[in-house]
Amino acid sequence: MATTTQIPAAPAPAAVHRPKRRWGATVFGLVILAVMLFPLYWMINTALQPDASLVDVGPVPKGVDFSGFTSAITDQGGNLLTSLAVALGAVAICLAISAPAAYGLAQFNLRGGKTIVFGTLITQMVPGIVIANALYSAYVDLGLVNSYFGLMLADASLGIPFAIVLMRSFMVSIPREVIEAAEVDGAGRIRTFIQVVLPMSRNSLITAGLFSFLYAWSDFMFALTLNTTDDVKPITLGIYQYIGAHVGDWGSVMAASVLSAVPAAVLLVLSQKYIAAGITGGSVK
Repeated sequence: MATTTQIPAAPAPAAVHRPKRRWGATVFGLVILAVMLFPLYWMINTALQPDASLVDVGPVPKGVDFSGFTSAITDQGGNLLTSLAVALGAVAICLAISAPAAYGLAQFNLRGGKTIVFGTLITQMVPGIVIANALYSAYVDLGLVNSYFGLMLADASLGIPFAIVLMRSFMVSIPREVIEAAEVDGAGRIRTFIQVVLPMSRNSLITAGLFSFLYAWSDFMFALTLNTTDDVKPITLGIYQYIGAHVGDWGSVMAASVLSAVPAAVLLVLSQKYIAAGITGGSVK
């Protein structure tokens, strides 16, 4: 008599545990975001109401009026271009100095390398007004006062310490075997640095360059101290003087402020994925 083999039933699928939505944390985060963005909203709101005083500005503009932006572009357009030229020059100087310095500190096992990195961090704790006053006397002797190159050098000094520390932490994680393989193929240290290390450090280079641009773009102390004429006037100094000359036209002042924030906001949006990768790139070796 044939026997029938019973196939055991398949076990029931385990219940999928979905994480509970934390509505409280979401609402709290949205509230914090709204508080942080409110000054930006009020700045745009005031810029769209150029004929209203600060007391009469409503929470929502009744009509869109771009006359304030037209006036701001006419009065501050040249200063925006000056800031753009100075910031780009500062980025070029910053990366040209900090990238080789970071590579040397990361790969050459220099004696006292950790002390150099610590000293680099200490330099960021020195108040800007102290550096500006010291630079002014040196700039007078060198003939760099009221010059684009002088302001580029000063603004580059703001980003160099941060760029060195950031890129060094990334370049430390580059495998030594990759560099040795390039040297075996006949590449010298300079060629290895340019053709191997820099392409691998793209994210950290973009991140360091962006922060250097933001430092230079928002600089006010050096722009005020190292310029005694209107030959070189960045947008920060232009807005400062604009407030005194147009204290009754806050719409134009706020429009100029909005225009000054656009380049930095665009760069942050375009490079956000590189920033995240550049900041966390050296965290895991």
